Amino acid sequence: MYALGIVAQTVAARRAAPGRGFGLLARLAADRLYLLGFAGQVGGFVLAFVARAELPLYLVQAGSSCAVGVATAFGVLALGWRVRPVEVAVLVAMALGLLLLAGASAPSVADEIPVRTGLVALGAPLLVVLLVTRRAKGVVPVAVAAGVAYAVVAVASRSLADEPPLELPHYPLLWLMVLAALVGQAGLAVALQRGSATATVATMDSVTVVVTSVVGVLALGDRVAPGRGWWVAVGVALVVAGVLALGRASRPAPAEPVAAAREAA
Repeated sequence: MYALGIVAQTVAARRAAPGRGFGLLARLAADRLYLLGFAGQVGGFVLAFVARAELPLYLVQAGSSCAVGVATAFGVLALGWRVRPVEVAVLVAMALGLLLLAGASAPSVADEIPVRTGLVALGAPLLVVLLVTRRAKGVVPVAVAAGVAYAVVAVASRSLADEPPLELPHYPLLWLMVLAALVGQAGLAVALQRGSATATVATMDSVTVVVTSVVGVLALGDRVAPGRGWWVAVGVALVVAGVLALGRASRPAPAEPVAAAREAA
């Protein structure tokens, strides 16, 4: 769902007038194709949110980023892409990375984030992300900033996912999570409009996977099976390297909107 959502958002962003931040996001909100892509992204988020109730962030986020591999397979089977040796090798490496992460993971409920600590520790990075999104001229800084914003979303939701759904609106972190999602969405729209969808999403997802994996283990109590810490390190490295490799091995420009699905992690 996330992969196809990025495809639709890429096409919509490329045909919109140039813009930055929430201004561009407001214009895209009137585009049906963009809204369709956004709906796909929301669907992927809901599934990930449910998974975060018991599964560690290093597994959930790595799995999300591997939508790039699913999208590549879709392109080969449904769109007639020719599979390239580099893609086969990367997909195998990513699959191995996911297997290592799944084997090393231990289900657990995340430690609760104190309200004040959460608002400061997770809110401060969003201010930096907003500044970068509005002022940076290159694609990479904006994509990295979007990755940080989505990392905030993942960290906040890991702490909230085990709470009763009807009580969630009473948690300040929920609204910070919503704000982070909007900030990340605005940054992603700017980056997709400026540069390669494949490289953009690969950069963003890599940042999100690394940041959330570290925070999850060090601050949220994400568990690792005894003696398998190195499985997590190698697994995350394989997944991140795979996402970046597919981003660098992007297909020709005419197929770029479709190729974006490969990055939809």
